[in-house]
Amino acid sequence: MTKQNTSEVGVSASRNPAYPNSGKTIEAKKKERNFQQSVQENTLLNKRGIFLVILSAILFSMAGIFTKSIHAETWSIIAWRGIFAALFLFIWISYKRNFSHSFLRMGVSGISVAIIGALGTAAFLSAFKLTSVANVSLIYAAAPLLAAIIAWTWLKEKITKPVALGCFGAISGVLIVVSGSIGSLNLEGDLLALAMTFSLALIMVIYRRYPHTPSAGPTALSSLFLVPVCFYMGAPLDVDLSAIIPLALFGLLFSVAAISLTEGAKLIASGRAALLSSLETPIAPLLAWLILSELPTLQAIIGGIVIMMAVIYSQKTGNQR
Repeated sequence: MTKQNTSEVGVSASRNPAYPNSGKTIEAKKKERNFQQSVQENTLLNKRGIFLVILSAILFSMAGIFTKSIHAETWSIIAWRGIFAALFLFIWISYKRNFSHSFLRMGVSGISVAIIGALGTAAFLSAFKLTSVANVSLIYAAAPLLAAIIAWTWLKEKITKPVALGCFGAISGVLIVVSGSIGSLNLEGDLLALAMTFSLALIMVIYRRYPHTPSAGPTALSSLFLVPVCFYMGAPLDVDLSAIIPLALFGLLFSVAAISLTEGAKLIASGRAALLSSLETPIAPLLAWLILSELPTLQAIIGGIVIMMAVIYSQKTGNQR
């Protein structure tokens, strides 16, 4: 066979329909391979983000269990939990070599988040001592929709019809939950939970208004801000040594939950992150029932269903726009 015939056979083979990739250039194959690799990496990152946000929801849902199980007064729990949480967050920030951005460059918005977070934490953990885990968790679930109302009044953000209906549903659900506590000590705990919900919603809006505000630094500071207040209001040094280990674990789990939520939310869509983080709402009462034998009231169940439906509806329809 001559060179010319060999060349013709090679050309015909490259155009043969039985070999669809035979006509592709090396560059085209490389681009296709890079595209497939990029898709695989994005899928992996998305799965990692989903895992981290779900992990944060599970860990955050254990706050009521720790608060009610540790035999110490509230101010002592807040103090030691804050000390250990700040310690672990400082270790994480040092590991990431992000000290300057986390603290020195947090600005007024970061300090505001730390102060509001400190007030919210004090209200949050105190609420568990005065009302049920279910009530606190269900009221807390309304935070995203309360944030939408704050953003509407402060940032003049438009509220779509689904979000507006969701806000109405969330407020109605909170009122149903609180109605079951009228005339009892639980009412004070419910109001503290509502204060925590408002502080979280305000922090959400601050991050929306100032997106470059760091998260780890203000979170660590919010824990430290409470320590002197706790020593003034309570007696953290009188805590039994047997309670130090669960308090340290409480602080560790809180720091891991905060880091997981921050890192996971960076990898997935904000709507999906909000929905996944809301898993804390049904998990917390379930754990309280299994571990503390604490049953939610009928009003809490009905109000919780209304709140969850409102949150899911507003997020799902918002993602379809």
